[in-house]
Amino acid sequence: MLSKTISRCISQFAGVRDAAKYVPRRALLYVPASNQKMLDKIPTMQADSVVLELEDGVALTAKSDARKKAAQALDKLPYHTLACQELGLRVNSVSSGLLEDDIIAISKAEKLPQAFMIPKVDSPEDLVTIYNIFRQHYGDERITNTNTRLVIWIESARALLDMPRIISSTLNLFKNSGFFKLDAVVFGSDDFCADIGATRSSHGTENLFARQKFVTCCKAFQLQAIDSVYIDIKDLEGLRRQSAEGRQWGFTGKQVIHPSQVPVVQEQFLPPKERIEWAQELVHAYSEHEALGKGAFQFRGQMIDRPLLLQALNIIQLVERVRN
Repeated sequence: MLSKTISRCISQFAGVRDAAKYVPRRALLYVPASNQKMLDKIPTMQADSVVLELEDGVALTAKSDARKKAAQALDKLPYHTLACQELGLRVNSVSSGLLEDDIIAISKAEKLPQAFMIPKVDSPEDLVTIYNIFRQHYGDERITNTNTRLVIWIESARALLDMPRIISSTLNLFKNSGFFKLDAVVFGSDDFCADIGATRSSHGTENLFARQKFVTCCKAFQLQAIDSVYIDIKDLEGLRRQSAEGRQWGFTGKQVIHPSQVPVVQEQFLPPKERIEWAQELVHAYSEHEALGKGAFQFRGQMIDRPLLLQALNIIQLVERVRN
C-alpha cells in the first residue's frame, strides 16, 4: 500500500522520483580487497553498504593484487542476491597519485560497482581530475546516466571549509555531464584530526564542531551524511551511544571497521517509531491532497515542501528496504 502511495507522490515536486532509488547506508563496512578470505564472505555480509577497499585498508605493496581481486569480485558477485543493500568500491585519492592505476585496473571489469567511493576530495579541482581519469579509461558511455552512485569523503580542514563548493561542483558535474550522481558524503575523522593536529579520542569531542558543520552541509544539499568511525571495536556500548548521538544530530549512517559493530550501528540508525508514523501520515496526506487537485498544504502545523516530502519518502523507503 505504501509503495503505491509513494509512486503517486511525484507530480508536484520535481526530483521526488529519485526517492524511489533511496539506498540505505546505516552501516558502511570496509572489506580490504587484498583479503580473499574477507571477499568470500561478502555475499552474507548484512551491513547496508559493503565497500571493496583499495585505500587505507590495503598496504602499498598489496595495491596491485587488491585491484585485480576487486575487479574479479565485481564480475563474480551476484548483486541481486547479496545480503547488503549496496556493493561499493573505494579507490585511492587524487592526492595519493594512485587513483589512475586503480581505475585502469577496475575498468577491466565488465560490471560497475553500485557506488564509486572517492576519499580525500579536497577541492572542486580534484573533481575535474577524477572525471577526466574516469572518462579516459571507462569512456563516456559507461560512466554517464547509470544507476551507479557517487560517495565522497571530506577529510581535511580545507575540504570542510570548502564543502559547499565541493558538493555544488559534484552535483553540477552530474547535471551537466551525466557523471555518477552524488548520493552521500562521509566524514573521515582520523585524517581530519591528523590534519588539524588534534588527538583522537573515543568520546570524539575533538571533532564536535567538524561533525556538526559536516552534517549541516550535507543536509543543506539533501545528501546522506555518514559519520566517523568509532575506533574502540570492543566498546559496543560506547559505539551505541555515539551512533544514537549521530542519528539525533542528523547523520544517516556510520562507518564501521569490524562486523561486530554492524548490528549495533544499524539498530541505532533505524528511525524511531514516532518518526516512521510521521512519515507515513505525511505521505498519505500528500497523496490525498494531490488526488483532490490541491497544491501546497499544511501538516501538523507545517507547510509541506519538497525537502520534507523527500525526508518522509526516504524514511519509508529505508524501513521497507530493511524489512525486505
